[in-house]
Amino acid sequence: MAEDSLLHDDHEHHDHHDHDHHHDHHHDNHYSDMQARVKALETVLTEKGLIDPAAIDAIVDTYQTKVGPRNGARVVAKAWSDPDFAEWLKRDATAAIASLGYTGRQGEHMRAVFNTDETHNLVVCTLCSCYPWSVLGLPPTWYKAPAYRSRAVIDPRGVLSELGVSLPEEQKIRVWDSTAELRYLVIPQRPEGTEGLSEEQLADLVSRDAMIGAGLAATPGATE
Repeated sequence: MAEDSLLHDDHEHHDHHDHDHHHDHHHDNHYSDMQARVKALETVLTEKGLIDPAAIDAIVDTYQTKVGPRNGARVVAKAWSDPDFAEWLKRDATAAIASLGYTGRQGEHMRAVFNTDETHNLVVCTLCSCYPWSVLGLPPTWYKAPAYRSRAVIDPRGVLSELGVSLPEEQKIRVWDSTAELRYLVIPQRPEGTEGLSEEQLADLVSRDAMIGAGLAATPGATE
């Protein structure tokens, strides 16, 4: 399975080292320090009775699992329902996604990669945690973890298995490396038995993980 360990990056001009001014790629302690500062501030504000930690958790959960990913799910649902939009998404994902009102805040470009019976796509950012916030909201904790960032390239099939995704041995896995300038949206395969569903109903089948490639679209009746 040599192809599984091949990091596919066809945008050499978007090398990670070229965008260090956007992110501190080489010092993960920067993020740990920032997290410590945020935690300290939260503690002080909580002690003063100015914030409720439960409310903060609820807000984070909303943006991480609900509001943000719904944008991407609507993009996927439209691609499933509208062949013309799907073709536009393949040609110019940035423009197609922007037509629905979702644009990156840091000037990054988007590329949509479509899962097929032959190929499953998985997204990683090997040197930091570049992520399409405009369509997926907040990145999951595991996406930023060094273990995922390294193992997704070396053993993507094993990583997917640990995440609960079992793929046929004959299905190739292509790994895409996000950068500050170019970020990816995985378009999962449309589940069987979804004929006649509205775009809103189709969007309900699309999870954040499926749009990273770390999951599959749900079948009708399998979602809450």
